[in-house]
Amino acid sequence: MKLSHYSFDLPPELIAHHPAPNRDEARLMVVHRDTGEIEHRTFKEIIEYFDEGDIFVFNDTKVFPARLYGNKEKTGAEIEVFLLRELNRELRLWDVLVDPARKIRIGNKLYFGEDDIMGAEVIDNTTSRGRTLRFLFDGSHEEFKEVLYRLGETPLPRYVREKVEPEDAENYQTIFAAKEGAVVAPTAGMHFSKHLLKRMEIFGIDRAFITLHAGLGNFRTVDVEDLSKHKMDSEQFFVEEDQAALINKAKGDGKRVVAIGTTVMRALETVVSTHGMITPQEGWTNKFIFAPYDFTVANAFVSNFHLPSSTQLMMVAAFGGYNTIMNAYKVALEEGYRFGTYGDAMLIL
Repeated sequence: MKLSHYSFDLPPELIAHHPAPNRDEARLMVVHRDTGEIEHRTFKEIIEYFDEGDIFVFNDTKVFPARLYGNKEKTGAEIEVFLLRELNRELRLWDVLVDPARKIRIGNKLYFGEDDIMGAEVIDNTTSRGRTLRFLFDGSHEEFKEVLYRLGETPLPRYVREKVEPEDAENYQTIFAAKEGAVVAPTAGMHFSKHLLKRMEIFGIDRAFITLHAGLGNFRTVDVEDLSKHKMDSEQFFVEEDQAALINKAKGDGKRVVAIGTTVMRALETVVSTHGMITPQEGWTNKFIFAPYDFTVANAFVSNFHLPSSTQLMMVAAFGGYNTIMNAYKVALEEGYRFGTYGDAMLIL
């Protein structure tokens, strides 16, 4: 498969700028891999396709307010800082992206908030755009994080809209988000409401949680035609023993294992053993899944409608079959489905 195989014209008006008024009332396209049949449903009807003992696997990562706006010392130039990950708690070191990168050098100081409540010093240039910042703050780690996150903004993708609104802090998060560390939300999970989860429980549908802290690599442009030459950014994941056991039991019982989103699918395919079972572990993964690929854990997949030429679309097409999925996307365009972070969903069976 080549990059050009995943290109299509996406009208800007089909990119969702806001979520559905109720999480579980987004549209749901159901795609049957064996026949190519397509159904048009509402997301809350998803449980009608599953039985007692089937298991949904969610990503319980939590997005933190990663976008900061500050000023450079002396010149006062405006600088945008995007927090990627905490490197050292005691030294307050963070891996960040800065924009415009050309204006920032080692030794420069940046200041954030009213009265420059928070300062930072650039101590390393790790990539052409990346930097390591040491934040300058007197106080406990808890006080530091409180100020840092109060200054930060929800890292809503720019393609959704430029201006972040107060409700995005809640909307750009799953209701089961628990473990802080992501700068990109696991968007397929955002369609689940408390009411829907309760109905799943009544139906006897099980659920398990893994953690994968999704990073900006999800939006990195693929710039090589030969997909085998594209390198994914590494993302940290955690699969705990009790959650692995739940997934393995469902798999051993011949039940459906449903990956909720591309981050879950990538984590599952990273930790699966040669025997097809999940092994509890933690680490980093840069796994890039594109066709042809043999999936060994999940036999159903929920995902949003993704942007052209994205790595997420490539994974979905690998699972559903290239021709089947690209036809489904053609139908989605014709039927006015909403694309992107706040868009509609697809269930592949």
